[in-house]
This record gives sequence, C-alpha cells and structure tokens, in this order.
Amino acid sequence: MLSFTPLQSKPTPTSNSNRFSNLTNPTSSTSRRRHFSVSSPSQVSHHHGRRRLSIKAIDAAQPYDYEALVSNQYAQSGRLKIAIVGFGNFGQFLAKSFVSKGHFVLAHSRTDYSQIAISLGVSFFQDPHDLCEQHPDVIVLCTSIISTETVLRSLPIQRLKRNTLFVDVLSVKEFPKNIFLQVLPTHFDILCTHPMFGPESGKDSWKDLIFMFDKVRIGEGRSRTARVDKFLDIFEKEGCRMVPMTCAEHDKHAAGSQFITHTMGRVLEKLGLESTPINTKGYETLLNLVDNTASDSFDLYYGLFMYNKNAMEELERLDLAFEALKKELFGHLHDLLRKQLFGKAEEAGQRRVLSKLPRNGYALPAPSSDAVKPENN
Repeated sequence: MLSFTPLQSKPTPTSNSNRFSNLTNPTSSTSRRRHFSVSSPSQVSHHHGRRRLSIKAIDAAQPYDYEALVSNQYAQSGRLKIAIVGFGNFGQFLAKSFVSKGHFVLAHSRTDYSQIAISLGVSFFQDPHDLCEQHPDVIVLCTSIISTETVLRSLPIQRLKRNTLFVDVLSVKEFPKNIFLQVLPTHFDILCTHPMFGPESGKDSWKDLIFMFDKVRIGEGRSRTARVDKFLDIFEKEGCRMVPMTCAEHDKHAAGSQFITHTMGRVLEKLGLESTPINTKGYETLLNLVDNTASDSFDLYYGLFMYNKNAMEELERLDLAFEALKKELFGHLHDLLRKQLFGKAEEAGQRRVLSKLPRNGYALPAPSSDAVKPENN
C-alpha cells in the first residue's frame, strides 16, 4: 500500500484581500500548497523541518523508466537475460555455461527445480507468467521434441517484449522452425540451433564440438543482430565449432548420423552386451555407445524418428543393409558347403546335379555316370 506524507509548511499571515485574491486566482496561492517529494523506501529525511514522502509499494511509479534503464545497462555490459524453458538435465547443462559467462539466467519447468537452480545461480519461476514478466532478452526452449508445441503455445507471450529472441536446441530442426513460424508473431526473432553434444559428451569440455545454427528470422536493427551474436558467442567462446546450416540440410544429415547412431545403440542395448575380461577397443566403443544412447529418454529417440521426415528412409536403408549383409554371409557359407560336398567334381569343371532331392534323414545318393553333367561356363 502506498502512503503519502504531506510536507508541512508554516502558514504565512495573509490579509483579507490576499485571501480574496486566492479564491479568484488559486494558482497564486503559496500559503496553502502541499508539497510532495520522493525518497527511497528505506529513508525518511528531514529538510528544513519538512518530512519527505516515502514510497513503500514495490509497484509504485518511479520518476524515470527504470526498466528501460536496466535494459540499457544489460545491453551496454554485454550481458543477456536468458530464460530457459524446460529445466531438465540439458537445460541445467546449458545454464552452467550461461552463468559462467556472466549472463543473468532465469528458468521455468513443470517440475520444481528451485533448489538446483539456486545452486547454479539461476532464478527459478514455477509460473510461466512470472517468468515472462521478467522480460528476458532470450527464451531458450529445452523441452522434449514431442512436447515442444504444447509448451510454446502455453507461454503467455503477450507479456514478453515485442522483439524477444526465441531459440530452440532440439535434435530436429524443421519441426521447431515451422512451429515457431506458426505460433510466434512476426515481431519475435527466431534462431534454430542444435548443440551436437550433451551432458555426457560435453561434460569435460565443449572444445571442437559442433554447434549448428540457422538464423530463421532476425528483425532489423543493430541491437537485434547484436543480441543474436552475443548468444552465439557463448558457444564460440566455449570452443565449439560453429556450423551455419539450414534446418532442411540439418535434418537430412542428422537422419543419417544421429538417428542411425541412436538406433544402433538401442539395438545393442536389446542384445544386453556386457563387459568381458578380454574387451577389444572396438567392443569398448560399442559399450560406450550403449551407455550414451541408453542415458537419453526414449522420447528423444521417438522424436528423432517421428519429427524428421528423413528418418523412415534411413530405417529402411538400415534394414536393407542388414538383409544384404546376411545374404553375403550365407552366400559365402553356401560356397563353402558346395566345396565340401562337390569339391572334386567342381575342380574337374563339373558339378553334381541331383534328379530329385532325397527325403529328410537319408544320405545323398551315390553319383552315377548320367547324374554328372559338365559345368556350363
């Protein structure tokens, strides 16, 4: 509640004529004015016996645009106010780097991660309205692929600054790009990215790890382009190999690399591979692959399949490759059996032809003169 304390001024003697003139010309009166001044909430100072007004309401109007001042200070200092939506393992993983670079980090998630946020130096907000009212410069979506659209549509974007930058870090790119373009008004900026690493592969260092990005929609103005550059600079300073690429190109390449990697890892997991006393380096690599893919949720793997139109083709190619490999193996086995069964005849340029197959359980019949025919070359 806002309370006002008027400054008391001593009345000065006035004549009847002055009183009359004050009625006809109120602006000329100085004797009955009440003056108000503003001081900090914790101070009440005295000046010539006057009590200054104290503002005790946190939402009281300030004598200047405080929010604009703070925004300018952030812009001049190079710091960004980054809001992470989806504060799970990957969101926390990114937050550590954002904080270490001196940026002010906010977070929101359905699960209460407030204690973890405190330990990382992050401000956590359970309510998305409270988060958006902080007016972050950048909103980073760290949700699962399958929940991205639902989470984006649930955000009260009307509470954000009109030029807020939206960033995604999903493992597929055309899907979030299309959702952003459908849901977000044109005055929001869009940056699609994919850090090609995670909490396991990037736990020691990000040096030489790939960071793909596509500036889908960046508004005009030096401040908006500078903001994008500041955000990308976080990853560049961590040593990432920065790769500009369109979302369509990314998905084509990712289907043949990331999706296949996760598929093989999960196939090997189904086999139940275990470490042995005589592990080779190659086998150790397979075990590490299983560990890396098994640590990711099945939702991630399903999202790689469902929301990348190239994934089905790669799955079919993988199936065909496996069938071709089996045929090659069985073909070599067939040749070996032929040599064992018909070696002498084939060495002479002839092969044995049976007039009819023997019944199950019976030995092959002895060769006869008319049962042996020359091999046609």
